[in-house]
Amino acid sequence: MKKPYYTVKDMITITGVTKRTLHYYDEINLLNPDSYSDKGYRLYNHENLKKLRTILLLKELDLPLKEIAVIIQLPKQEQRKILAGHYKAMQIKKQNLERTLINLNDFMSGKDISFLDVFHKGNVLPLKEQYQLEAKYVYGDTAKYQEYEKNIKQIPEEERAAVFEAFDQNMQDVFLKFAKFSKESPASKKVQQIVLEWKSYLEQFMIGDTEILQCIAYTYKEDKSFKAYINQFGNETLNEFIHQAILHYCEEEELSQYK
Repeated sequence: MKKPYYTVKDMITITGVTKRTLHYYDEINLLNPDSYSDKGYRLYNHENLKKLRTILLLKELDLPLKEIAVIIQLPKQEQRKILAGHYKAMQIKKQNLERTLINLNDFMSGKDISFLDVFHKGNVLPLKEQYQLEAKYVYGDTAKYQEYEKNIKQIPEEERAAVFEAFDQNMQDVFLKFAKFSKESPASKKVQQIVLEWKSYLEQFMIGDTEILQCIAYTYKEDKSFKAYINQFGNETLNEFIHQAILHYCEEEELSQYK
Protein backbone atom coordinates (compact mmCIF):
# COMPACT_ATOMS: atom_id res chain seq x y z
CA MET A 1 0.00 0.00 0.00
CA LYS A 2 1.29 3.46 -0.93
CA LYS A 3 2.48 5.43 2.07
CA PRO A 4 0.49 8.70 2.25
CA TYR A 5 3.09 10.63 4.24
CA TYR A 6 6.82 10.78 4.83
CA THR A 7 8.26 11.27 8.29
CA VAL A 8 11.38 13.33 8.96
CA LYS A 9 13.33 10.07 9.03
CA ASP A 10 11.90 9.11 5.63
CA MET A 11 12.85 12.49 4.14
CA ILE A 12 16.39 12.11 5.48
CA THR A 13 16.70 8.59 4.04
CA ILE A 14 15.35 9.61 0.62
CA THR A 15 17.21 12.91 0.11
CA GLY A 16 20.22 12.81 2.43
CA VAL A 17 19.42 16.14 4.12
CA THR A 18 19.84 16.42 7.87
CA LYS A 19 17.15 16.57 10.52
CA ARG A 20 18.45 19.98 11.53
CA THR A 21 18.01 21.24 7.94
CA LEU A 22 14.37 20.10 7.76
CA HIS A 23 13.59 21.70 11.10
CA TYR A 24 15.28 24.94 10.06
CA TYR A 25 13.38 25.08 6.75
CA ASP A 26 10.18 24.68 8.72
CA GLU A 27 11.15 27.45 11.16
CA ILE A 28 11.77 29.96 8.36
CA ASN A 29 8.66 28.82 6.45
CA LEU A 30 10.69 27.67 3.47
CA LEU A 31 9.37 24.10 3.67
CA ASN A 32 6.54 23.37 6.07
CA PRO A 33 5.26 19.83 6.56
CA ASP A 34 1.83 19.05 5.19
CA SER A 35 0.57 18.04 8.64
CA TYR A 36 1.56 16.63 12.02
CA SER A 37 0.93 13.24 13.60
CA ASP A 38 -1.08 12.79 16.76
CA LYS A 39 2.21 12.84 18.64
CA GLY A 40 3.30 16.10 16.96
CA TYR A 41 5.76 14.62 14.46
CA ARG A 42 6.16 16.37 11.09
CA LEU A 43 4.55 14.60 8.15
CA TYR A 44 5.44 15.45 4.53
CA ASN A 45 3.55 14.55 1.35
CA HIS A 46 4.84 14.01 -2.18
CA GLU A 47 4.52 17.71 -3.07
CA ASN A 48 6.65 18.59 -0.02
CA LEU A 49 9.30 16.15 -1.23
CA LYS A 50 9.19 17.64 -4.72
CA LYS A 51 9.51 21.15 -3.26
CA LEU A 52 12.50 20.06 -1.16
CA ARG A 53 14.22 18.75 -4.28
CA THR A 54 13.62 22.09 -5.99
CA ILE A 55 15.11 23.91 -3.01
CA LEU A 56 18.17 21.66 -3.07
CA LEU A 57 18.61 22.29 -6.80
CA LEU A 58 18.48 26.05 -6.30
CA LYS A 59 20.98 25.75 -3.47
CA GLU A 60 23.35 24.19 -6.00
CA LEU A 61 23.31 27.60 -7.72
CA ASP A 62 24.59 29.16 -4.47
CA LEU A 63 21.39 31.16 -4.12
CA PRO A 64 20.56 32.46 -0.64
CA LEU A 65 17.58 30.87 1.06
CA LYS A 66 15.67 34.19 1.02
CA GLU A 67 15.87 34.29 -2.78
CA ILE A 68 14.95 30.62 -3.04
CA ALA A 69 11.87 31.28 -0.90
CA VAL A 70 10.77 33.99 -3.35
CA ILE A 71 11.47 31.93 -6.48
CA ILE A 72 9.54 28.82 -5.42
CA GLN A 73 6.44 30.94 -4.80
CA LEU A 74 6.46 32.34 -8.34
CA PRO A 75 4.59 30.91 -11.35
CA LYS A 76 6.65 28.56 -13.51
CA GLN A 77 7.08 31.15 -16.27
CA GLU A 78 8.50 33.72 -13.82
CA GLN A 79 10.75 31.07 -12.31
CA ARG A 80 12.17 30.27 -15.75
CA LYS A 81 12.86 33.94 -16.46
CA ILE A 82 14.81 34.41 -13.21
CA LEU A 83 16.67 31.12 -13.56
CA ALA A 84 17.63 31.99 -17.14
CA GLY A 85 19.58 34.93 -15.72
CA HIS A 86 21.33 32.66 -13.23
CA TYR A 87 22.05 30.16 -16.01
CA LYS A 88 23.75 32.87 -18.06
CA ALA A 89 25.84 33.94 -15.05
CA MET A 90 26.88 30.33 -14.45
CA GLN A 91 27.90 29.99 -18.10
CA ILE A 92 30.22 32.98 -17.64
CA LYS A 93 31.62 31.41 -14.45
CA LYS A 94 32.16 28.18 -16.36
CA GLN A 95 34.08 29.99 -19.12
CA ASN A 96 36.20 31.81 -16.53
CA LEU A 97 36.91 28.55 -14.70
CA GLU A 98 37.87 26.78 -17.94
CA ARG A 99 40.20 29.67 -18.84
CA THR A 100 41.72 29.57 -15.36
CA LEU A 101 42.31 25.81 -15.62
CA ILE A 102 44.01 26.26 -19.00
CA ASN A 103 46.20 29.04 -17.60
CA LEU A 104 47.06 26.98 -14.54
CA ASN A 105 48.01 24.01 -16.69
CA ASP A 106 50.15 26.24 -18.95
CA PHE A 107 51.82 27.82 -15.93
CA MET A 108 52.58 24.42 -14.38
CA SER A 109 54.01 23.35 -17.75
CA GLY A 110 56.50 26.20 -17.56
CA LYS A 111 54.82 28.86 -19.70
CA ASP A 112 55.79 32.40 -18.69
CA ILE A 113 52.99 34.26 -16.88
CA SER A 114 53.41 37.11 -19.36
CA PHE A 115 51.62 35.05 -22.00
CA LEU A 116 48.73 33.73 -19.96
CA ASP A 117 45.18 34.93 -20.58
CA VAL A 118 44.55 36.05 -17.00
CA PHE A 119 42.97 38.83 -14.95
CA HIS A 120 39.57 39.40 -16.57
CA LYS A 121 37.54 40.19 -13.48
CA GLY A 122 37.77 42.13 -10.24
CA ASN A 123 40.07 45.07 -9.67
CA VAL A 124 43.16 43.45 -11.20
CA LEU A 125 43.86 44.83 -14.68
CA PRO A 126 44.27 42.44 -17.65
CA LEU A 127 47.91 41.77 -18.51
CA LYS A 128 47.84 43.78 -21.73
CA GLU A 129 46.68 46.85 -19.82
CA GLN A 130 49.34 46.21 -17.18
CA TYR A 131 52.03 46.10 -19.86
CA GLN A 132 50.78 49.34 -21.40
CA LEU A 133 50.90 51.07 -18.02
CA GLU A 134 54.32 49.55 -17.28
CA ALA A 135 55.64 50.83 -20.62
CA LYS A 136 54.25 54.28 -19.89
CA TYR A 137 55.86 54.22 -16.44
CA VAL A 138 59.26 53.30 -17.90
CA TYR A 139 59.22 55.19 -21.21
CA GLY A 140 56.53 57.83 -20.69
CA ASP A 141 59.00 60.73 -20.62
CA THR A 142 60.64 59.82 -23.92
CA ALA A 143 59.77 61.56 -27.18
CA LYS A 144 59.11 58.22 -28.90
CA TYR A 145 56.56 57.11 -26.34
CA GLN A 146 54.80 60.46 -26.52
CA GLU A 147 54.72 60.10 -30.30
CA TYR A 148 53.22 56.63 -29.86
CA GLU A 149 50.53 57.93 -27.50
CA LYS A 150 49.69 60.77 -29.88
CA ASN A 151 49.19 58.33 -32.76
CA ILE A 152 47.07 56.02 -30.60
CA LYS A 153 44.77 58.89 -29.66
CA GLN A 154 44.15 59.57 -33.35
CA ILE A 155 42.56 56.13 -33.71
CA PRO A 156 38.83 56.25 -32.85
CA GLU A 157 38.33 54.64 -29.45
CA GLU A 158 35.80 52.13 -30.78
CA GLU A 159 38.38 50.90 -33.32
CA ARG A 160 41.41 50.60 -31.03
CA ALA A 161 40.74 47.07 -29.79
CA ALA A 162 40.52 45.77 -33.36
CA VAL A 163 43.67 47.69 -34.35
CA PHE A 164 45.66 46.26 -31.43
CA GLU A 165 44.34 42.76 -32.11
CA ALA A 166 45.39 43.01 -35.77
CA PHE A 167 48.80 44.33 -34.71
CA ASP A 168 49.30 41.42 -32.29
CA GLN A 169 48.37 38.92 -35.00
CA ASN A 170 50.69 40.57 -37.54
CA MET A 171 53.60 40.46 -35.09
CA GLN A 172 52.95 36.80 -34.34
CA ASP A 173 52.97 36.04 -38.07
CA VAL A 174 56.25 37.95 -38.47
CA PHE A 175 57.91 36.07 -35.60
CA LEU A 176 56.84 32.79 -37.20
CA LYS A 177 58.44 33.94 -40.46
CA PHE A 178 61.66 34.78 -38.63
CA ALA A 179 61.58 31.30 -37.09
CA LYS A 180 61.10 29.71 -40.51
CA PHE A 181 64.29 31.34 -41.85
CA SER A 182 66.31 31.26 -38.62
CA LYS A 183 68.82 28.84 -40.18
CA GLU A 184 69.80 31.49 -42.71
CA SER A 185 72.06 34.47 -42.14
CA PRO A 186 70.36 37.43 -40.39
CA ALA A 187 71.74 39.51 -43.28
CA SER A 188 70.12 37.39 -46.00
CA LYS A 189 67.68 39.00 -48.38
CA LYS A 190 64.77 36.85 -47.20
CA VAL A 191 65.35 37.72 -43.53
CA GLN A 192 65.81 41.41 -44.29
CA GLN A 193 62.47 41.40 -46.11
CA ILE A 194 60.87 40.13 -42.92
CA VAL A 195 62.57 42.96 -40.99
CA LEU A 196 60.96 45.44 -43.41
CA GLU A 197 57.56 43.84 -42.84
CA TRP A 198 58.08 43.95 -39.06
CA LYS A 199 59.10 47.62 -39.32
CA SER A 200 55.98 48.47 -41.36
CA TYR A 201 53.72 47.22 -38.56
CA LEU A 202 55.58 49.31 -35.98
CA GLU A 203 55.19 52.39 -38.16
CA GLN A 204 51.43 52.28 -37.65
CA PHE A 205 52.21 53.86 -34.29
CA MET A 206 55.62 55.57 -34.59
CA ILE A 207 58.37 56.57 -36.95
CA GLY A 208 60.70 53.60 -37.26
CA ASP A 209 64.08 55.31 -37.33
CA THR A 210 67.26 53.34 -36.62
CA GLU A 211 67.45 54.61 -33.04
CA ILE A 212 64.08 53.20 -32.01
CA LEU A 213 64.62 50.00 -34.01
CA GLN A 214 67.95 49.38 -32.25
CA CYS A 215 66.27 50.04 -28.91
CA ILE A 216 63.54 47.49 -29.68
CA ALA A 217 66.14 44.98 -30.90
CA TYR A 218 68.03 45.35 -27.63
CA THR A 219 64.79 44.84 -25.70
CA TYR A 220 64.09 41.64 -27.65
CA LYS A 221 67.51 40.33 -26.66
CA GLU A 222 67.72 41.43 -23.01
CA ASP A 223 64.17 41.65 -21.66
CA LYS A 224 63.16 38.27 -20.17
CA SER A 225 59.46 38.71 -20.97
CA PHE A 226 60.07 39.57 -24.62
CA LYS A 227 62.64 36.79 -24.89
CA ALA A 228 60.19 34.19 -23.58
CA TYR A 229 57.40 35.54 -25.80
CA ILE A 230 59.44 35.55 -29.02
CA ASN A 231 61.10 32.19 -28.44
CA GLN A 232 57.76 30.41 -28.17
CA PHE A 233 57.51 30.87 -31.96
CA GLY A 234 60.81 29.09 -32.59
CA ASN A 235 63.83 27.96 -30.61
CA GLU A 236 65.59 29.38 -27.55
CA THR A 237 67.75 31.74 -29.63
CA LEU A 238 65.10 33.16 -31.96
CA ASN A 239 65.13 36.47 -30.07
CA GLU A 240 68.88 36.82 -30.62
CA PHE A 241 68.49 35.98 -34.32
CA ILE A 242 65.86 38.73 -34.71
CA HIS A 243 68.06 41.10 -32.72
CA GLN A 244 70.95 40.50 -35.16
CA ALA A 245 68.66 40.85 -38.19
CA ILE A 246 67.34 44.22 -36.99
CA LEU A 247 70.82 45.51 -36.16
CA HIS A 248 72.04 44.53 -39.63
CA TYR A 249 69.15 46.45 -41.17
CA CYS A 250 69.99 49.50 -39.06
CA GLU A 251 73.67 49.33 -40.02
CA GLU A 252 72.78 49.20 -43.70
CA GLU A 253 70.40 52.14 -43.29
CA GLU A 254 73.05 54.24 -41.56
CA LEU A 255 75.68 53.39 -44.18
CA SER A 256 73.31 54.34 -47.00
CA GLN A 257 73.04 57.85 -45.55
CA TYR A 258 76.75 58.44 -46.20
CA LYS A 259 76.70 57.23 -49.80
